[in-house]
Amino acid sequence: MAMAWGQAELFPKANEAEIQRTKFLLSKYKEMTLLMQDFEKFEEELKRTTIDGEAARRIDQEDLHADKTANATILIEKQRWVYQRYQFYTYQLRRAFTLIRDPDAKKAVDYRYMQGYSYKETLLFFRHGLSDSTIRRKLIEGTESIANTLKLIGFFEQDKSEF
Repeated sequence: MAMAWGQAELFPKANEAEIQRTKFLLSKYKEMTLLMQDFEKFEEELKRTTIDGEAARRIDQEDLHADKTANATILIEKQRWVYQRYQFYTYQLRRAFTLIRDPDAKKAVDYRYMQGYSYKETLLFFRHGLSDSTIRRKLIEGTESIANTLKLIGFFEQDKSEF
């Protein structure tokens, strides 16, 4: 029984668009984790603020008369949906990150993206052990490794189908 899968490869490689999507998600990783922690900590307070506050007054500026309760419910559901999307993204990124085989690439990606340091701070952190070009190459290798793993587990297909 033959099975066709993408490029008919056992270990498919991510294309340039998928690598760029991975790099974008990695650059937002720290923000996503911070917002998730904030949502978990203050979810009830966010609900009360949304219901009591003016944020729910009008979702659409075209509305002349807005139903504040219904709009508050929509905003709360939107916040929950964003939280769930962030959970999905961060979980898949962490999962792919753990599968990076090169220790230097893993360390560079961890410092740059997972811990959220700037590119310059990452270069300064590794200054004594590796050259700037080597660090840049390790970041590229780590990002490509994550993108390839995400491709292998079907992340990009699921990500496209969600939107």
